[in-house]
Amino acid sequence: MSALLPSEVLALGNTARVIADFGADYLIDDGTSTRRAMARRSDPAVGDWVVVEGDLIVEVMPRRTAFSRRAAGVENRQQILAANVDVAFVVAAATDVNERRIERYLTIAWQSGAVPLVVITKADLVPSFHPPPLPAPVIVTSSLTGEGLGEVAAQLVPDRTGVLLGPSGAGKSSLINGLTGTQLMRTREVHRTGEGRHMTSHRQLIRIPGGGAIIDTPGLREAQLWEGEDALSGVFEDVEDLALRCRFSDCVHDTEPGCAVKAAISTGVLDAGRLQSYRKLQRELRAIAAKSDARIRIEDRKKWKHITMSARSKIRP
Repeated sequence: MSALLPSEVLALGNTARVIADFGADYLIDDGTSTRRAMARRSDPAVGDWVVVEGDLIVEVMPRRTAFSRRAAGVENRQQILAANVDVAFVVAAATDVNERRIERYLTIAWQSGAVPLVVITKADLVPSFHPPPLPAPVIVTSSLTGEGLGEVAAQLVPDRTGVLLGPSGAGKSSLINGLTGTQLMRTREVHRTGEGRHMTSHRQLIRIPGGGAIIDTPGLREAQLWEGEDALSGVFEDVEDLALRCRFSDCVHDTEPGCAVKAAISTGVLDAGRLQSYRKLQRELRAIAAKSDARIRIEDRKKWKHITMSARSKIRP
């Protein structure tokens, strides 16, 4: 069921796609009309294919991909941001290209199973803009001049779904307006510094002329990760490739002799900030996994006990 194309899903009858989440209820599209619907027991996400009875969602179909994060302010609860997405656009403004933040969003994208791309917006505000090296393909755009919008739209045809991920003010609403050729999304006037604020208050799926759809999300104040340490391999392939060349298989890239990672940093091949970002995200993902895996908790306790005992033995007279 999860591999069905949208047209095949709709042909099943009594099915629809969730195209907006208003919290108390949802907006669904059954291929002929859109209407509000409530959920009986399930917790649908925008992009989900659902079974409906009248104005009631009775079942969520298996998801092909799912964007998850740890729910803001909650210790260990998953929040689905979007479902059945083919391509994830990590959005950053040319006036604020934060590589560490982009790495975090790319990790979320890899966790979902979708194809990640970086979209740089507001290129018109930075003359002769050149993006820094990033661990994913980059499309530079401007909603004012139309630069790059065709490349973004081409990723969504003929019937693919994309999602926009990025902080408030990154230009996601303006990007959608540029793709649809309308002022569909409300935007605030951009400050002279290039900063702006996202006006989206809920997640919604928007059809793009020529085919495909895109899901807009409110700016994420807390881009918290969820389970899936394997996602780091897609974002930090260079770090993990270097780690394989270290003299010791359990090298932590600190003071060990023959460390290929530290050597790459000293020669300028690898940015030290990238290693720090990798370690930080790795710690977060392991902490999340440990909450649901007793074996990992036991291993971590043993590891820190060993470290503590080693430290004590070194300071004894």
